[in-house]
Amino acid sequence: MSYTALYRKWRSRDFDDLVGQDAITRSFKNQVSHDRIGHAYLFCGTRGTGKTSMAKILARAVNCLNPKDGNPCNECANCKAILSNTSINVYEMDAASNNKVDDIRLIREQVEYPPVGMRYKVYIIDEVHMLTESAHNAFLKTLEEPPEYAIFILATTEPNALPITILSRCQRYDFRRIPADIIADRLRHIVEEEHIAIEEEAIHYIARMGDGSMRDAVSLLDQCASYDFQREISYEDTLKILGAVDTAAFSQMIASLREKDIAKAMTLVSEVLEQGKELSQYTSDLLNYYRNIMLAKTVEKIDGLMDLSAENKKQLLSDGESLSMEEILRGIRLLTELLQQYRFARQKRVLLESTLVKLAHPEMEGKTDALLQRLRELEEKMEKGSFLPVERTAFSKEENGDVPEAMEKEVVLPKAQYEDYMLLKKDWDIIKNYFDSPTVKQALAKSRVYPAKDKKSMVIAPSLGMLSNVLTNMELLEIGKVISAKYQKEFHFVLGKVETEERSTKYVSDEDLNKISMTIEISDQE
Repeated sequence: MSYTALYRKWRSRDFDDLVGQDAITRSFKNQVSHDRIGHAYLFCGTRGTGKTSMAKILARAVNCLNPKDGNPCNECANCKAILSNTSINVYEMDAASNNKVDDIRLIREQVEYPPVGMRYKVYIIDEVHMLTESAHNAFLKTLEEPPEYAIFILATTEPNALPITILSRCQRYDFRRIPADIIADRLRHIVEEEHIAIEEEAIHYIARMGDGSMRDAVSLLDQCASYDFQREISYEDTLKILGAVDTAAFSQMIASLREKDIAKAMTLVSEVLEQGKELSQYTSDLLNYYRNIMLAKTVEKIDGLMDLSAENKKQLLSDGESLSMEEILRGIRLLTELLQQYRFARQKRVLLESTLVKLAHPEMEGKTDALLQRLRELEEKMEKGSFLPVERTAFSKEENGDVPEAMEKEVVLPKAQYEDYMLLKKDWDIIKNYFDSPTVKQALAKSRVYPAKDKKSMVIAPSLGMLSNVLTNMELLEIGKVISAKYQKEFHFVLGKVETEERSTKYVSDEDLNKISMTIEISDQE
């Protein structure tokens, strides 16, 4: 006897056996028990959620000679005939390949003849949304007023594609995705009956991979069960068979992006490809890992929202502590956009690698979440006390604090430069408001302005070293243009950053900058 696939062998045989759709099964058990059967039903839902199984169970239940609490007995002649697909009273049609008017006309001709040896004739039309418009129109009258012995069961994964004239003539039932824990319970029952040796963690992983589809999960179990008949199938074996990536790899990827270690991130991508993994699935799994981190940071009890082992859950929480919500949401956005780009891409690896570089370096994007991530990184560096080396200019030592020694006592400035300096010094606290960029505003708010040694420019000296990364040459040029336009005078700015004579760095804190005073002598030179 040839081998029967597990999903066919373990197809539900009665309403109680169909799991994950309790409200629908209860409704149909009551309809059969009280003999209140409708003439047209529409079953909607994603693949593998039980639509076709429910239709076949209903076909047996309404024709069963010995129904039990609304369930078919599956032992009488009628039930056996339907189970073996030999009954002429149950007609099943796939509308994906039989979608023309002639196919509907055949049904209209057949429905005129009463059932033979049974109470009802049942017509099951799968993927009904694939019917052509003319076929839908030809079906309308029969669907609305069929003979009393006819029952139509329409199944579809895309109810929105159906015309409203079809929808309005049917009782609609929406089949929901089956929770992973319910799928796992079903898989445990199957492996016990089939004597399949497999780890509990592997069962949970297969249930998650089913993505709400019982049929998909059972098919994956069938695939894993054939890997090795001599020993227990481990979680690692399941990952190899299904071409999946362990969550530890996602944790390593996030750590490398957090540390801006692009070489490590590219190595991880290479390892994924070498293992034969598909990049679309890898990206989707990485996106799901970001989603789990988001839930871990926002929800106190995550047990019911994700199915993870204790070890993986601990690692997930650890990753959540190292990432801000801005970084997580930015990762979700970029990976979602990447999955959309995959549909039209020939070089998926290039797209993935460029997206990972963007994730590591938010300064490459002008989006709001990227700017927020940059500011958070700056704040972290501020907390660590990373100060900017300030140019050794003419500072004097005040009585109440220590400032760098071995500096000149006074600076000689041209009159014009002195006037510009005093103007900027007076208005420096409000000058930051001339700019829209939050990074420039933050940098100027934490800076001081001093005359430059070239007698023509002004030095912007940020109080903390991290801010020097924000003010690029292009931004300094833009600052000069904006301030020049505001005061109708020409201004040039440079960044205050110079080494001492011993080539060691002198650090000055924000408090020190407030204490610094300059003795300035005005000359008549321009």
